[in-house]
Amino acid sequence: MQHLLNFGKRLRRSPSYERRLLGRWWRRQSPTLQDRYATLAPLASVLLFLAAIISAFWYLRNEEFQRAGDAVRRDTEVAQQHIRLRLIDNEEQLGRIAQELVVHRPDRNEFLRDAADLIRERPEISRVYWLDSARTVVATQSAHGYRIDNDPAVIVKQLGQALPREGTDSAAEYAFRNARKARDTVYSEAFANNANTQVVQVHVPLMVRNVFLGMLVAEYPVDSLIRMLVPDDVSRRHAVSLLDPSGRLLASTVMLMPGQDLHAATLSHDVPALPSGNALMLRGQGYRTAGGLVGNTLFWLVVALSVLTVGTLLITWRHMRRRSQMQAALVLEANFRRAMENSMLTGMRAMDLEGRITYVNPAFCEMTGFSEHELLGRKPPFPYWPPDRLEEAHRLLQQELDGRSPAGGLEIKAMHKSGQLFDARMYVSPLVDPKGQQTGWMTSMTNITDTKRVRDQLAASHERFTTVLEGLDAAVSVLSVQQGELLFANRSYRLWFGGDALGHALLAGDDVDENPDADSDDSIENMGGLATQALTEINADPREVLIEPLKKWFDVRVRYLQWTDGRLVQMLIATDVTARRHAESQAASQSEKAQVTSRLVTMGEMASSVAHELNQPLTAIANYCNGMVSRVKNGTIERDDLIAALDKTSRQAQRAGQIIHRIRAFVKRSEPQRQEASAQTIVDDAVELASIELRRRRVSIHTYVAQRLPPLMVDPILIEQVVLNLLRNAAEAIDLAKLPLARRNIELRVVPRHTAEEGDVIEFRVSDMGPGIKPDVLSRLYEAFFSTKPEGLGIGLSLCRSIIESHRGRMRAENLYNGSLVAGCSFVFTLPVESGRIEAQPSPNTAVIS
Repeated sequence: MQHLLNFGKRLRRSPSYERRLLGRWWRRQSPTLQDRYATLAPLASVLLFLAAIISAFWYLRNEEFQRAGDAVRRDTEVAQQHIRLRLIDNEEQLGRIAQELVVHRPDRNEFLRDAADLIRERPEISRVYWLDSARTVVATQSAHGYRIDNDPAVIVKQLGQALPREGTDSAAEYAFRNARKARDTVYSEAFANNANTQVVQVHVPLMVRNVFLGMLVAEYPVDSLIRMLVPDDVSRRHAVSLLDPSGRLLASTVMLMPGQDLHAATLSHDVPALPSGNALMLRGQGYRTAGGLVGNTLFWLVVALSVLTVGTLLITWRHMRRRSQMQAALVLEANFRRAMENSMLTGMRAMDLEGRITYVNPAFCEMTGFSEHELLGRKPPFPYWPPDRLEEAHRLLQQELDGRSPAGGLEIKAMHKSGQLFDARMYVSPLVDPKGQQTGWMTSMTNITDTKRVRDQLAASHERFTTVLEGLDAAVSVLSVQQGELLFANRSYRLWFGGDALGHALLAGDDVDENPDADSDDSIENMGGLATQALTEINADPREVLIEPLKKWFDVRVRYLQWTDGRLVQMLIATDVTARRHAESQAASQSEKAQVTSRLVTMGEMASSVAHELNQPLTAIANYCNGMVSRVKNGTIERDDLIAALDKTSRQAQRAGQIIHRIRAFVKRSEPQRQEASAQTIVDDAVELASIELRRRRVSIHTYVAQRLPPLMVDPILIEQVVLNLLRNAAEAIDLAKLPLARRNIELRVVPRHTAEEGDVIEFRVSDMGPGIKPDVLSRLYEAFFSTKPEGLGIGLSLCRSIIESHRGRMRAENLYNGSLVAGCSFVFTLPVESGRIEAQPSPNTAVIS
């Protein structure tokens, strides 16, 4: 056999001439060697095939047995997990009942109620006992609502073996002693109760400070554990049974026929069924379904087919061997040559020294549209030459034949058979025979029409893109990060900053060195050592920059890119926003004036109330002064009385001064200033101002401010203005509706909130019991100059919402309903706080002003 293998290797590696010689040598070999090879090779193949089939059958049989065993183990462990989890959960429920019995005053009726609920929710439990320390039954509850009488004789008669009795070796007594000794839950062994049903008990001791008070016992029928706790899909696939430690069958998911032995199963797996101890064993069983190897029909069929194959090979091998070898060599050679020719995308053309075409490959034929027989043997002019370029084509061909073609190739125009012109590039090299003599020229031709078109389109696209960038009003510049070289700048950039990189550095916010001879790397962000991919994925946030030399504001956007040569560059787009900045400044000034005007209007509307409020302390001052003057003239006033009267007069003057100071601070024009402010302080100041109007309209206010609120970063005067406006609107709505005194109430609540949209906020809510807001008014509530008041200006609520939104808050209004009737109105606005700072524990802080 080794001789034959060496011969095959020599045959594959030898050239065609040597291959023919070896073939003749092989044909001259003795017929004995040929017959031996022709007989042994197919026989060895069939024997190997038969051995592989036998091995496959044996492997599949063992694999089937292994899968069956794994399935039994998996299902058994699944059933064990279901039973244990259920029993552990039942232990927790029994523990809760036991805790109630030892912590609270023991109550028999409450125990019966809890036990009935437990049995109803967990039908696998048939009975629950409550035993005292002397094993006497205090109370019991069964699955059918059956309760045991307190008579000891009746208890022993009805429960029998289920009760632990001192001095006996019953399973219940053994579990009772172990649970009392271990002070923990203990499961008993399976035993038959008075109804001849196999049951298992779990004993839960009742302990208080290491003092044993009794036992809580739950009873499980073994059949219920199998029937209710084993999953249905597991019981359908395999037989699952419960056994005692000695192996005695207690319950099973299958019903045994007479004479059937469950232990005859070929596959089984045992695991403990209970959470603690080995009182019950869970066994999963299955049967092997695969038959014996010899009795397998498919095996004998394969053996028969193998025998027939041996006979067929012996008959046909000698006739087919030589023919197959010759055909394989021919096909291999033809396929190899065809694969080489068809895999080339470059057209190949060979010419002799006279210019006659001697060879073309399929790619050349496809490129020109002419077939091989139309081109072979043709002399110039060739059919793929354009008619209008014959002179140029002859000149190039002569240059090619003279060996003067450039090394970089020639770019020519060629014509397809359909008449369509295309661009091609030709490379020429000489053909040399084994003797070193030139026999012709080999030309490779590549169609570059698409490449040239793409190159022209890219040039046109670049020109259009450059035109667009040059026409932009924004300055666009590209700067090399490593070298600090300005690679591109459009017309706007050159108009504002010239042609150097100084303007780019100013817009980017880099430090600019005034010395032009300094190293440019000091003014450029050096990121040469960072990953290019990570930088190009970063999108910088836009920012606004003031360029002092130009007196202009620019909106600057920066991004890192890879330039055409692979360098990391920084692209910058700067838009002139000077006009917008001026407009925003003017709008802010107008908004400030509107806020001051709104406060002055509010004080004007409250003028009568303020006058009434000031009249009381002024009248008191006048009365005190007149009284003191009269008594001084009569000489009837003592020194202490005079001091007391002057002190009262001073307090009334201070009260009037505080009212005037508060109003002056509210209407004083000042620049908006954000600062940390307390919600409690804002509410107190607003309520103090609003109380003047509320007392005049006989409206009471209730305030509720949560404690430990975080400080707000706001303008307190503006927020106070919003709260005051909402309180005045509520009081005016109540007064105009002429509501009874019981409904003349306003509630102001300030509490923390967390929403998905706004995050952590502080919510201000002003609610009244007025007539509410009409639906058509509610949709136009915040429109400027829209008002439902006869003398209203329509700027109050619009200005309030503008103030809240300028603080990044939200404001809304809604009607309050009592069923389908409107029972009032509520205005709510929120102000954001920093995330994580809300730690408020709301407790009422109520103030009532009538």
